[in-house]
Amino acid sequence: MQRGAQTRTPLPWAFVPYVVISIVHVVALALQSDIASPTKLWLMPLLAVPVLLSVRLRPTSAIALLLAAIALSWLGDGAGAFFPGGPELPLMLMFFGLAHIAYIVLFVRVIAVRRMPWWALVFAVWWILMLVVLGPHTGELFFAVAAYGLVLGGTAAFSTRCHPLVVWGGVFFLISDTVLAFRLFTPDSMPQWTSPLVMLTYTLGQGLIVAGALMSVRARRSA
Repeated sequence: MQRGAQTRTPLPWAFVPYVVISIVHVVALALQSDIASPTKLWLMPLLAVPVLLSVRLRPTSAIALLLAAIALSWLGDGAGAFFPGGPELPLMLMFFGLAHIAYIVLFVRVIAVRRMPWWALVFAVWWILMLVVLGPHTGELFFAVAAYGLVLGGTAAFSTRCHPLVVWGGVFFLISDTVLAFRLFTPDSMPQWTSPLVMLTYTLGQGLIVAGALMSVRARRSA
């Protein structure tokens, strides 16, 4: 029984609201519906539900770091709405950068189960290529974008030390922000369908990271 408990998804029903609102949001983006903006702000609060239902798990640092990353991601998602008149893109970079740092600490210090594989170097190559290709288009945001890319790539790289779901989550998050970067800095080259693609990969990435992290914490408790 313990072995089965370790492998099944933790509290699967608790993820249902998040999955539903993610589908609604992505479809709304594809249809250019007015509900796209408000549904975006529901994503992270609903993703916090399964984490909040796991607050009694040990180590509690894992739960705290997950909640911090989710809260910071929520502020990044709603930077324009929460801070009207503020510099939206720099605020997004700051909040999501802090969220990635929380994830990196979680991956390295709490839920790591293996050493980083050699192929994780591909994320360093990704970072260099992104700077070469997009750097000339970022203007005064070059250093902010470079710093954000470093922690984004770090999240993907350090996720390779964790549960497979976390690895896939890190990869999808990387894909999402890569597409978003091209949409922001080279908008003329990106078709409209890449807008829902950004959020599809983003919601997958966040959801898989949280599910994989909770599975890791529950497995440790059972062991």
